[in-house]
Amino acid sequence: MEQQTHFHIRPTCHDDLKSLMHIYEHARQFMAAHGNPGQWTEGYPSEKLIESEISAGHSFVCETADGEIAGTFCFITGEDPTYQVIEQGRWLADGPYGTIHRLASAGIAHGVAEACIKWCGQRMPSLRADTHSDNVIMQKILGKAGFTRCGIIYTDNGAPRIAYQRLMRD
Repeated sequence: MEQQTHFHIRPTCHDDLKSLMHIYEHARQFMAAHGNPGQWTEGYPSEKLIESEISAGHSFVCETADGEIAGTFCFITGEDPTYQVIEQGRWLADGPYGTIHRLASAGIAHGVAEACIKWCGQRMPSLRADTHSDNVIMQKILGKAGFTRCGIIYTDNGAPRIAYQRLMRD
């Protein structure tokens, strides 16, 4: 894996869809190989979902200096319906926030997740994210990035996820 210190983040284009689907397949294989076989099953996220996120302006890519797509994520500002109910804890703060979803790396460069989280934090001081209980790697990434574990939320299909929030203060 090459070392990267600088990435360029831009909105995803529909022409990027094939590359993103390869990245998500790589991520599914990586998660399964690292003790998390149950998070993105049955082809999740689907091409249709990613196409809708591209059209809505929620999908972004993280490129290396030479323009190669090293990762992708979804960033949405505003209320996330799955975050309205939190159990076994509470959010650090109410108010406007941005949500990071479907963060995935192509495995070609180091620091993709950190770059994506930093980019989101520059746009919204309150960030939320969630991950599967078996996704220890993402839990560590979120912890290292200053997120606090807040409780448990449930996805649209009723699956529990560990919920995190990070607040940036002046």
